[in-house]
Amino acid sequence: MLLYVSNSAREATSTPLRSVSVAGAVVREDGGRLPVIRRADNGTWELPGGVLELTEAPEEGVACEVWEETGIRGEVEDLTGVCKNTTRGIVTLAFRCKPSGGEKRTSTEPPAVEWLAPEEATARMTEVYAVRLLDALDDKGPHVSSHLLEKSA
Repeated sequence: MLLYVSNSAREATSTPLRSVSVAGAVVREDGGRLPVIRRADNGTWELPGGVLELTEAPEEGVACEVWEETGIRGEVEDLTGVCKNTTRGIVTLAFRCKPSGGEKRTSTEPPAVEWLAPEEATARMTEVYAVRLLDALDDKGPHVSSHLLEKSA
């Protein structure tokens, strides 16, 4: 039996599925406090962010995610990190932002939002999420890293 597979079908089966997410570190000038969220689905503490929509620019996406999850407007300053979850094929672009309005609020997505000093925030986060925050505070980036993570990006 002869089996014919078109080039497009072959490409579709060999192309790995990946997604791109964004994370925003909105850093205040008064001591560097920044908003962190506790996720509703798994309880982890991390920077606000989420999966980038197909037609969305990264800077637009991170500003929208920060606003939706915290009630704080963030003005994007710099790309500070690129982090790949090698287990799930998720690439996260981390940005440093400065606050430009709004007020902290919670929602059903993140049931907790807190303004924390960097050392307080990293103490609550797993290493993977803390690295994104530390990269955002370091002016020597953008930093590139890879990690294994089973449950979330």
